[in-house]
Amino acid sequence: MQVIMRVGIIALLHESNTFISEPTTIEHFRENTLLVGDDVCQMANSHHEVAGFFRGLELDESIEPVPVFAGRATPYGTITAATHAELMDTMNAALDRAGSLDGLLVAPHGATVSEPYPDVDGHWLAMLRDRLGVDIPIIGTLDAHANLSQQMVQATDALVAYRTNPHLDQLAVGLEAALLMTHTLKGVIRPTMAAAMPAMAINIEKQQTALPPCLPLYQLADQQLDQDGVLSNSILLGFPYADVEEMGSAAIVVTDNEPQQAQQLVDQLGEYLWEHRQQFVGTFLTIDQALARASELEGRICLLDMGDNVGGGSPADSTLLLHALVAAGQDESFICLYDPPSVEHARHVGAGKTGSFSLGGRTDQLHGRPFESGMKVVGFYEDGRFHEDRPRHGGMTDADQGPTAVLQSPTGVVVMLTSRRMPPFSLSQLTSFDVDPSAFRILVAKGVNLPVAAYEEVCDQMVRVNTAGVTTADMRQLEYRHRRKPLFPFED
Repeated sequence: MQVIMRVGIIALLHESNTFISEPTTIEHFRENTLLVGDDVCQMANSHHEVAGFFRGLELDESIEPVPVFAGRATPYGTITAATHAELMDTMNAALDRAGSLDGLLVAPHGATVSEPYPDVDGHWLAMLRDRLGVDIPIIGTLDAHANLSQQMVQATDALVAYRTNPHLDQLAVGLEAALLMTHTLKGVIRPTMAAAMPAMAINIEKQQTALPPCLPLYQLADQQLDQDGVLSNSILLGFPYADVEEMGSAAIVVTDNEPQQAQQLVDQLGEYLWEHRQQFVGTFLTIDQALARASELEGRICLLDMGDNVGGGSPADSTLLLHALVAAGQDESFICLYDPPSVEHARHVGAGKTGSFSLGGRTDQLHGRPFESGMKVVGFYEDGRFHEDRPRHGGMTDADQGPTAVLQSPTGVVVMLTSRRMPPFSLSQLTSFDVDPSAFRILVAKGVNLPVAAYEEVCDQMVRVNTAGVTTADMRQLEYRHRRKPLFPFED
């Protein structure tokens, strides 16, 4: 009789921007993802790493996937103490119901911060290790923007990070983790992990993995994979908007029961990072410089609004580029703002009619003043859901930005208004609401690397703009209280 081994699946993903005054609450998880038990299977038909867990485990008839818990929220502020407690209680209760497990596949983000625990991921992974004991393998994935901690490493047998930014390989990484688990349970391998955490942080502007300076680093990592005994390696680019001691870049190597080899190879990656640290400092184009460059370039331009990077937790309502585009006479332009009150106002004005609007700039002075103008309501959409078939940053196929309005200024600038903050990961966010990306010369995308996979399909040039905001590209402008010292580029 065949023995069936049961492998639990747990995911808790949030990128916490500690420079945002507003906290992340349990409602943010409920409006995105908060699933227990069999409901976790809803993620199986996506491009997410959890889908990779299911697919990888199902390749072996002797392995039973056991869906336990999944929580996910759009990046935002620090998680409240009450929310943290509820998430942990829900996770533990789901584990109680799951029964005995032979292994656990986990998907932490790696840059999650709560009021009681700066290293949330290390906390819940250690909690699982204490609960399961040292003999049950725990293998997991990490977002490439993880701020790796020793606690995360010590609590797990192996961790594998996304290898692309924009993140297009989440499904493949989940599959890789699942196969590591299967081989571990069957005694084929014995994962041994080592980490390097050089005293440096890679600037967010330099984190596109397909381009230098990241590309040669990943090529070195790929060469290591050719060595016998190397099971996996990962680069952690780091998340600079979490003011925690672990903030910074790191590397991981996992070998087959060869701890000395793992340490030697991960030190090689860490040394490469340190020796090339000057290459990972940002360029920091101002708004005026970016618009001047855009005027010189041919074709369609995507302006990447780095200071209002929704995927980094920003409020998504900065008007700095909107004001600048209008002032520069760039009338064939598009921008999306999170602005629920203006969506409601557009509902009352009515599609096809014109009204007076005060758009965006609601969060604080840092993200610009409201844009005030008469605007025509080109379209109003009660249902803000859209679908993306292809792998895109975030790994999900279905999204909901709430009731949505599309407005046009008298000069022709088009503004999309959403009722929920939505990272610009998909062109379906535009086309599902009758916005044709090819109708504009300039499209503003509130991100740094996240929008690239989608927007490069319609844009000839990407121009990153160092706008002000809680996700400003120049991390030296942020007031850190908890980061380690010394840390490059803050200290040379």
